[in-house]
Amino acid sequence: MSQDSLRQRAAELLEMAGVHINGSAPTDIRVHDEQFYARVFAHGSLGLGEAYMDGWWDAEDLPGLFTKILRSHLDDHLKTLDTLIAHFKARFINRQRGQHAFEIGKAHYDRGNDLFKAMLGKRMMYSCGYWASATNLDDAQEAKLDLICRKLKLKPGMHVLDIGCGWGEALKFAAERYGINGVGITVSSEQAEFAREMCHGLPIEIRLQDYRELDEPFDAIMSIGMFEHVGGRNYREYFEVARRCLKEDGLFLLHSIGTNQAPAQTDPWIEKYIFPNSMIPAASQVSAALEGLFVVEDWHNFGTDYDRTLSAWRANFEAAWPMLCNHYDERFRRMWHFYLSVSTAVFRSRRNQLWQLTLSPHGVPGGYRVPR
Repeated sequence: MSQDSLRQRAAELLEMAGVHINGSAPTDIRVHDEQFYARVFAHGSLGLGEAYMDGWWDAEDLPGLFTKILRSHLDDHLKTLDTLIAHFKARFINRQRGQHAFEIGKAHYDRGNDLFKAMLGKRMMYSCGYWASATNLDDAQEAKLDLICRKLKLKPGMHVLDIGCGWGEALKFAAERYGINGVGITVSSEQAEFAREMCHGLPIEIRLQDYRELDEPFDAIMSIGMFEHVGGRNYREYFEVARRCLKEDGLFLLHSIGTNQAPAQTDPWIEKYIFPNSMIPAASQVSAALEGLFVVEDWHNFGTDYDRTLSAWRANFEAAWPMLCNHYDERFRRMWHFYLSVSTAVFRSRRNQLWQLTLSPHGVPGGYRVPR
């Protein structure tokens, strides 16, 4: 197709979402390179993201633009070979086992603690905050941590496991506020080193370890924002590990993004640039993997809170850029802005959710009173 034909086709598709090329609205696309159209039609979301990283197009309100695109299901018209390849890999290749399990740590979480400290705020929590009563990011993250501790019914002296402990903030909070001791595991060496410093002086052990190696008893288990890296082919084993490590009267809280879509729909751009080997679980996969292992005491969805969380991260990142630009280039800035903007739109459009599942081995005697 000619350049003019591709441009016309793009204009027709975008019109379905109420978006115009070189229009005046904040959600309109400003095209700087006419090769943009061929790149997007050839490579779908991968081409769209790479073209943005290369400065071929802009939009004043990038989250708003992608919200319009997702709500109108415009992305369904851009299925390409790249999409099919990513889907095939996610569905049929187990890319989260062995040394592959540590790739996400090296590729994403080891980018640099300076980046995440600037973006995440006072509490180094790289997961959705709880905004029920909060008005700022730090309070929302503290509210999330306290909600988790209350759901797990933590008490002084309890031995707690954090699968995918990040920078150690959740265990630190639980130790200081609820008097627990515990173990945190991560596949990121940068996170492990930071978490050990964060939890210095507290009865917390931080390990660089694959969750499959765990086989020791705990009074309670939490896993916050890690399940997205487990992979559908490993969900059953993941829950089996949690079950063998949880005492008979214990509780397990799983905090994870979840999708409304069919399983294994991995986005090619996210796979390549942000979260290699990741997979957002579907409810059908989670419920099947749980069968015979746990009773679901509570399934809490507060996915709309991720919109506010991501918006706060994006604002923090932009505010810190004058400092961060000494270590990261302009292409990285555009990549990160694209990542946070698309993620915001995914939750704003309700494509993805944020789930907290509270699980027990046999059912809480007399029932489980749900904290909110």
